[in-house]
Amino acid sequence: MAGPAPRSTGCPIVSDHWSTEAQRDREGEAEQVLGLLAVAPGMMVADVGAGDGYYTVRLARRVGPTGRVIAEDVVADHLDKLRGRVARERLANVTLGLGEPHDPRLPARAVDLVLMVHMYHEAAQPYGLLYNLLPALRPGAHVAVVDLDQPTARHGTPRALLACEFQALGFRQTQWHWLHRPLEYLAVFEPPTAAPAPDRIKPCSG
Repeated sequence: MAGPAPRSTGCPIVSDHWSTEAQRDREGEAEQVLGLLAVAPGMMVADVGAGDGYYTVRLARRVGPTGRVIAEDVVADHLDKLRGRVARERLANVTLGLGEPHDPRLPARAVDLVLMVHMYHEAAQPYGLLYNLLPALRPGAHVAVVDLDQPTARHGTPRALLACEFQALGFRQTQWHWLHRPLEYLAVFEPPTAAPAPDRIKPCSG
């Protein structure tokens, strides 16, 4: 996609996990987020930036045998480790996929929900990422982001910057929730009916 230049303030990928799973479960993180997103049996969910698979395994249980989870990451080593976990936990409804910074390479018109947890601030090409999500979304699909309302250099995405970048692609915010940790939020967007022309996407400052 020709269009805005990569975000200059993106943060490098430093780990395949966020906090510890035990701590996150004690705080009720996944239960809260997946409940707010109404994740239900039969859904097709893409866990973009899946890392060590904290959400992947919990999504797999939520969507059940009639649903499917696509665990996507741009780091092959992360997916190799996650592949072993998926096999150990016998998650037959999980598919792994290697994406690119500007394109998660999801199947066309297949996804009901895209979930990006503590990874959006690492996106060096957020406009390309969002643009290339659009063909994968089914009618009525949503894109959800969990991140921290702080600068990208501090491993967060400021609320105003998140809204601006999504709006630049024509997304409309439908939900905003503060989560358990300080500054942590869940933002949910619905996609535009048609993708904008790349040369009409105006980059945001910040």
